[in-house]
Amino acid sequence: MPAVYEKLGIRFQYPENWSLDEKDALEGENSVAVYSPGGSFWSVVIYDASLPPEELVEAALTAMRQEYDNLDAEQVRESVVGQKLVGYDLNFYCLDLTNTALIRGIRRGDATYLIYSQADDREFADLEQVFRAITASLLKD
Repeated sequence: MPAVYEKLGIRFQYPENWSLDEKDALEGENSVAVYSPGGSFWSVVIYDASLPPEELVEAALTAMRQEYDNLDAEQVRESVVGQKLVGYDLNFYCLDLTNTALIRGIRRGDATYLIYSQADDREFADLEQVFRAITASLLKD
């Protein structure tokens, strides 16, 4: 049975053995994350709808480029549960491990969401569908 997060005007499901980090939300930020037992994570930050998702994913990409040398980024447009997302698939080294991250942005109603997930490549193959399922549960009507 999946766990359910339902605060900040959003709702999503995540694996029950993952840990919820809503410290930022409790401190007044519109952000929440869930972490796998291995340390991989999925997060969503909620912005005002006046901010275009394209600008948010570009800003996230810029921040990642400043943090990681030799970052590879591929622009992505995809549809999840019939809704169009923009973003990037990233590959980079962190702590001598190759990592994959997915940055996605979407405008929904009165909010724009920036969705970020990351795992080292040993876990990513197993978790990619979990990340996508969490995102799909967030975007379902």
